[in-house]
Amino acid sequence: MIVRTFQASAAAGVLAALLLPAGAMAQQVDIGAPAPPPTAPEAPAANDTKKPATGAPAAAPTPARYRPNHLAHPRDTSPGSQIGDTQSAAPPGLFGDWRNSRTWLGARGVDVSARYASETAYNPTGGRRQAITETGQFDMGAKVDMGKLVGLEGGTLQATLTWRRGDNLSDVAGLGTLQQVQEVYGRGQTVRVTELWYEQKLGDAVEVKLGRTNPGSDFAVFSCHFQNLTFCGAQPGNLVGDYWQNWPVGQWGARLHVDVRRGVYVQAGVYEVNPLNLRNNFFVARWHGATGVLIPFEAGWTHGGDGGHVGSYKVGGWYTTANGTDVYLDVNRRPIVVTGLAPLEHSGRYGGYVSVQQQITGTSKDGKSLDGLGVFANFTQTDRATAVTDNQAVVGMFYKGLATWLPGDVLGVAFGRTNVNGRAADADRLTPGKPVRDAEYAAELYYSVTPLPWLELQPNVQWIHHPGGVRSADEVVVLGLKGAITL
Repeated sequence: MIVRTFQASAAAGVLAALLLPAGAMAQQVDIGAPAPPPTAPEAPAANDTKKPATGAPAAAPTPARYRPNHLAHPRDTSPGSQIGDTQSAAPPGLFGDWRNSRTWLGARGVDVSARYASETAYNPTGGRRQAITETGQFDMGAKVDMGKLVGLEGGTLQATLTWRRGDNLSDVAGLGTLQQVQEVYGRGQTVRVTELWYEQKLGDAVEVKLGRTNPGSDFAVFSCHFQNLTFCGAQPGNLVGDYWQNWPVGQWGARLHVDVRRGVYVQAGVYEVNPLNLRNNFFVARWHGATGVLIPFEAGWTHGGDGGHVGSYKVGGWYTTANGTDVYLDVNRRPIVVTGLAPLEHSGRYGGYVSVQQQITGTSKDGKSLDGLGVFANFTQTDRATAVTDNQAVVGMFYKGLATWLPGDVLGVAFGRTNVNGRAADADRLTPGKPVRDAEYAAELYYSVTPLPWLELQPNVQWIHHPGGVRSADEVVVLGLKGAITL
């Protein structure tokens, strides 16, 4: 009954929110996005496949009260982030202004977009066989500034449609990895409505978001510039994706964000947990099948504006009312692999995370690092009763401006460890002939350039040690090419 009530409330909230006064949006930091050309309007990057491309530039100024405060919320410079800034100009697309339609719509507060992102991968070593695969995502969306459209200052309506296609090297070549080597693959190669939400600013410090969204768009937010999934998106979704469902899956949800003081915020949310969201045979949403709700919470501090040293520090956690099965014990609290009985059920699951991004050298503008060195670190821990992969730790760096004559160049390096729960490893030990899993280690090096405003190219090399957490497994090397075209 509670779940059904939540579903009905969330659906009604989307419609009701359209009638409310509008507000501005909270921002996140992304130190890895390529810097715009010096003479061009600030534009988002094109290679973050978890977030849609943005569309037309804003044509009219916004009242000062509703302009985003980049000191309180440094801009998310990922391409057209769901929590992006509707005041920013988009990069010129392959087809330009769509015969003036984007400018015409932009002047009326409607920011339209279309983009195709592609990831190609080849494994010269590792896996059951060598193969090359390509997978990609086409997304198109519209972000509506309600202040410009109907005079309701400060609100945003977002709708995004995604289509995923192609093949995954991890499956085709039998790499046996815990994390995919092409992060854009997965969650069903299908067309779906990923976003259909409304966000409302109430006063100067409170924001409310309602509709079809996902927790990874609002909590533990991190960019997807790397091609290996270990370094992409909100980490909880990489570990417990059965109930924390990242992009491109949509869930009914709501989020309350409060700015406590300059640069300091707290927020909490509630999202429907519905296994049917992972199926392919629907377009917008499911109205039944929910098993509980996910309740994430986060506190954070962002700093930096035009003086360099942009930074973001987040700590958060979550609890879900959805039941989970034990990874080791059966209903009688004996090893499942020995008895073959049904697993023990747990009423609720939980976890926590820490995320840090910090620009070390270089300059910034409007809360965005333009050049120099930036570092990041992410760590997530889930409950050990129900999660097979129970923690993930990642560190890395971005360097912009290595070759000043190459537009939008970024060098990215990252190292990560995905751990297999020790209780799951105990079950492996009781299974004759099964290797005991431990942890998978991954590293990636990429270099990204933007030879044309609408084209981004990013060759990369990945190395996976102990794929699947199996120490006896051959190491995997992947040569990749990530690219995106803004249409």
